[in-house]
Amino acid sequence: MRLAVLSPILIVAAAVAFIGLERLMPYDRGQRVFRKGFWVDLIFYGLLQSYVLGIAIDRIVRFVDSVTRLSSLHVVSGLPIWAQVLFFFVTHDFYIYCFHRCQHRFAILWRIHEAHHAVDDVDWLAGVRSHPLEILINQTIEFAPIALLGGAPEVAIIKATLDAVWGMYIHSNLGVRTGRLQLVINGPEMHRWHHAADLAPPGKNFSTKLAVWDHLFGTAYLPAHKPASYGLSDRAFPQSYLGQVLYAFRRSL
Repeated sequence: MRLAVLSPILIVAAAVAFIGLERLMPYDRGQRVFRKGFWVDLIFYGLLQSYVLGIAIDRIVRFVDSVTRLSSLHVVSGLPIWAQVLFFFVTHDFYIYCFHRCQHRFAILWRIHEAHHAVDDVDWLAGVRSHPLEILINQTIEFAPIALLGGAPEVAIIKATLDAVWGMYIHSNLGVRTGRLQLVINGPEMHRWHHAADLAPPGKNFSTKLAVWDHLFGTAYLPAHKPASYGLSDRAFPQSYLGQVLYAFRRSL
């Protein structure tokens, strides 16, 4: 089966699996499947925004390549696909850690990140709620190098699939404990603390896939107790998709 067909099948299957697992082994009991903001996240962020930005990012990358012709250099084309995936996986994950940490440090970057933290019930779907400017920046930086350095088309599909499934996993309401593996690979037990409302700014646990960055740079945090709550202290944060997008451009913080 072609990767382009297999990828959405895997993503949907993972979503169904996480929904079921959240019911069987929840981290926080009592969370609803159709929690507040569920349909906004699924339809507007997960489907419509992802589709539109996917087209936009593809056109940006194609334009840059038409001007620079960088892909003709085939910088990484000689590497096997697994090595290409590993290279782009690690380098982009380190970039995401750095940029994510800056988003919590600098007010102008926090404006396009706070929508992601506005979910009161963190679950498998919460990861899709990200401001379009944040996605445009991060995914352009993620996928442009793959194309411009001559990466195989399969690499982009594999990366996109990993992004979607891993994003569901770390945000899922799963009562899992991965022990020492959490020193290397990020999971929901650490990432739920990143979303905790009772964690003082600028926060902790900025890693996405590789938890090693948090441990290396002193931002790891995993106490024995659970967070009291999640979400923003700003109760005026809009509930609609358009309101959330425009809220980043308000005059005051």
